[in-house]
Amino acid sequence: MAASDYVTRYGKWAVIAGASEGLGAAFAAQLGERGMDLLLLARREAALAELAQRLRRQTGVEVRHLALDLAHPAAAETLAPAVADIEVGMLVYNAAASQMGRFVTMEQDALERMVQVNVRGPLTFLHALLPPMHARGRGAVVLMSSLAGMQGSPGIAAYAATKAFNTILGESLWHELRAHGIDVVASCAGAIRTPGYLRTYGKEAPGILPPEAVARQTLAALGKRPRVVPGLLNRVVAQVSGRLLSRKTAINLMAGSSNMP
Repeated sequence: MAASDYVTRYGKWAVIAGASEGLGAAFAAQLGERGMDLLLLARREAALAELAQRLRRQTGVEVRHLALDLAHPAAAETLAPAVADIEVGMLVYNAAASQMGRFVTMEQDALERMVQVNVRGPLTFLHALLPPMHARGRGAVVLMSSLAGMQGSPGIAAYAATKAFNTILGESLWHELRAHGIDVVASCAGAIRTPGYLRTYGKEAPGILPPEAVARQTLAALGKRPRVVPGLLNRVVAQVSGRLLSRKTAINLMAGSSNMP
């Protein structure tokens, strides 16, 4: 799809959750370049304000921002006034919480945070914003998932499980909403060279991609398929793990990649 077609096909505004840096900022920049006005959501006010100013200067579109924790029970009520006067055409849920470690030694707060951000967050986000899009009969949804959610992933068990949830949610909505003019894609990304990834894992992994490439390939998949795996090496890994290897072998390989015996 040509860059100029995004507004015509989907609508004028894109709402991006988890937009303050890394992949969320890459989605914002690329959608701004396609002429979409932007509403940026994340918890860090200062980072959002800085990004919004930069994107206004670079793209010339209108950019708003709202400091918001989508895991909070009142998130939908907080979000409602921010979208009351705009026609939302694109929803991108990129917010995520992750932590490495053995499940039995992980703090309960960390486990609950991953469920709140990675499961409750997208449900709240989509349920609050999809109905007007559904009524209009056009729009698009991007749910960021992970290769880790395609099989058991020792060392990141809870995170992987939440990402499996997002993949299945995205694939299901792809079918439910396509008859109503809404394109949906679940992006099962591998490692992404973002500040958050480097803070969490401390090193790069095979097949790691810059956030700009992940955003570009994900947007290119809209309207074509329910799920996309950005990056050639990652697609090969997904195919081999899902079709050629036994489940047991795939899980053991994931354990080896995270140094879990």
